[in-house]
Amino acid sequence: MTEKKKTTIVLLSGDYDKAMAAYIIANGAAAYDHEVVIFHTFWGLNALRKDENIQVKKGFMEKMFAKMMPRGVDKMGLSKMNFAGVGPKLIKNVMKKHNVMPLPELISMAQEQDVKLIACTMTMDLLGLQQEELLDNIEYAGVAAYLADAEDGNVNLFI
Repeated sequence: MTEKKKTTIVLLSGDYDKAMAAYIIANGAAAYDHEVVIFHTFWGLNALRKDENIQVKKGFMEKMFAKMMPRGVDKMGLSKMNFAGVGPKLIKNVMKKHNVMPLPELISMAQEQDVKLIACTMTMDLLGLQQEELLDNIEYAGVAAYLADAEDGNVNLFI
């Protein structure tokens, strides 16, 4: 019996298009029966943020980070051609026209396919993010847990 293949992805970027790429690859790998892990760190954590404002106690710096970071995937900008926020609207219209699944649906699909979504706890501490502010049904771990997953990976990506 062959061992299940494993794909690990580090999502560092908070750009909509890069997060789309990570989730498209993750869903594709899961469809090919890979065990898939996406480790969200630094700005990549924004892909896991809930849309609504969650009232949690924060210090001054944590409040500043919270104000500067997009709340929810639909508020993430593009890596190129953001055009002061107009770019994401344009690309989403083009995606809809071509029946491309939007990022929130790709994230849901990944969860349905048992893709392991991990939030980096060290980065959460640095940015003042708390579990209540992130999506339900995700995991929390540090870099050692990611390395343990990546060590057995057939495909390891850094986006």
